[in-house]
Amino acid sequence: MKFTIVGGGFGGVKTALELSKHKHNHITLITDKPDFQYYPALYGTATGRSHLQSWVPLGQIFAGKFNIDVVIDKVKKVDPAKKTVTAESGNVYEYDNLIMALGSVTTYFGIEGLDHYAYGIKSESEINKLKHHLYQAMAEDREVEKEYVIIGGGPTGVELAASLGEYVRKLRKHHKLPHKRVGITLIEASPRLLPRMHPDTSKRVKAQLRKMGVDVLLEKKVESADADGLMVSGQPLKSHTIIWTSGVANNPFFAENAGHFELAKNGKVVVNQYMRTKDGIYVIGDNAFTPFSGLAQTALHDAMFVTRNITRRQFGKTLKKYRAVMPPVVVPIGDKWAAFEWKFIRLYGWPAVMLRKAADVVGYHEILPLGQALGVWNAQTIVEEDYFTPTPPAQD
Repeated sequence: MKFTIVGGGFGGVKTALELSKHKHNHITLITDKPDFQYYPALYGTATGRSHLQSWVPLGQIFAGKFNIDVVIDKVKKVDPAKKTVTAESGNVYEYDNLIMALGSVTTYFGIEGLDHYAYGIKSESEINKLKHHLYQAMAEDREVEKEYVIIGGGPTGVELAASLGEYVRKLRKHHKLPHKRVGITLIEASPRLLPRMHPDTSKRVKAQLRKMGVDVLLEKKVESADADGLMVSGQPLKSHTIIWTSGVANNPFFAENAGHFELAKNGKVVVNQYMRTKDGIYVIGDNAFTPFSGLAQTALHDAMFVTRNITRRQFGKTLKKYRAVMPPVVVPIGDKWAAFEWKFIRLYGWPAVMLRKAADVVGYHEILPLGQALGVWNAQTIVEEDYFTPTPPAQD
């Protein structure tokens, strides 16, 4: 049977790996990047740790999987009647079953200037631009930034806020700049950090960040950005380093093909109890309008659910109905403190750090054999070769 999977993230890669276990299946994975991106490690790579922890070549993941073809392309259109998808290259791909796992995209909510003046850490190119900006400011311009501003108090923003200060201090020392306080400001529009987690966790994380010297601004609205900084709730905030970690939206593919998908108010795709749309297309992970979508664990759960049901159907067995599962969440605040939460269980400090380390091993092992997974996991302890002198980012 012919399967086409669109998307090279957790959901797409896991689905391909599971389907490939049955030799009669032929899988085409279409993705716009040659690497799998491990999102939980991006903040570490952005603050000087090895890129090996964040990007794993798809060729490495699918080595020996002879019934998987990887195509680097970007899908633009779907035709359920003809059972085809058309890509940006003009190529048309046929399918018997189509699984959409495109992931989310960054949105700036229309805030003026953010798309031009803010840096990001959600891709390799964004991280390279941020690191080169920091290097250029210190090594070439000899500037000492007064304030580094991070927008977004979700897990990514919190993790970055806890790590950025130490990275900047090491850069300053290396480039022999005056020793001054590193000003890190974290801005969140809601009344508390980590709004999807328990209020007690939010309080503890906020207190821990403040111990580390991070200034936390809550219930503050970013209104615009320019070369000198931000306008926040009517007040100017000066900074030449603005990092946007907030704001994600469903991949625009679904809105552009809205005739074939029913979209919820948040732009995600409404699916039935088998994760399928009205035209019989599977939609999983961040793209599906289900509880807990947007988390890596949910994308993995969806991939396993869909592939098991596909196998049941192939063997004439009764299909199972989708059941959302609340995944555990663990947020590191530096190297020695973390917050863990799952249902009624909450842990803080060193025990949560150990759980995060274990969770990363499991995460890598979902897509790699254990030996390789441990190797990639160990890259978290490696300081990048270009820690102090990063390679200039590629021009867009």
